[in-house]
Amino acid sequence: MTQLTIVVAIDAQRGIGVNNTLPWHLPEDLAHFKRVTLGHPIIMGRKTFDSIGRALPGRRNIVITRNPDWRHEGVEAVTSLPAAMALVGDEAAAIIGGAQIFNESLPLADRMIVTEIEHTFACDTFFPELAPGAWQETARVTHHSDANGFDFSYVTYERI
Repeated sequence: MTQLTIVVAIDAQRGIGVNNTLPWHLPEDLAHFKRVTLGHPIIMGRKTFDSIGRALPGRRNIVITRNPDWRHEGVEAVTSLPAAMALVGDEAAAIIGGAQIFNESLPLADRMIVTEIEHTFACDTFFPELAPGAWQETARVTHHSDANGFDFSYVTYERI
């Protein structure tokens, strides 16, 4: 069975994006994201892929799209989350967005690595609410962004 980890950054109101982009610039979190996902398959929706603009190196890039004809260099395209899961087999994989893919994968995920940003941004896309009692915080490391002036934490949650 695949270990499925959701990797996401959220603001104080669970915001994850605006106009298909990140509403913040947090270099520390980009480096953290790379450390966490490098060497593992990453699964994302097509809009998330479009916002990144390219296949991320050092990772198997799997994009879920409703368009069966969609193709991009360095990417494996599938039309559903179950098809993406079938591609990775028993390999540990990371779900990296967007909101619809997070929502679909939340019941299947074993772990979440969440960057919780202690600031509110103007977002139009949000991470789903978590079911009460479904997750347990197992690690938290808090940092301060000198570049942006706000605090953020890397938080690991495990399914109960």
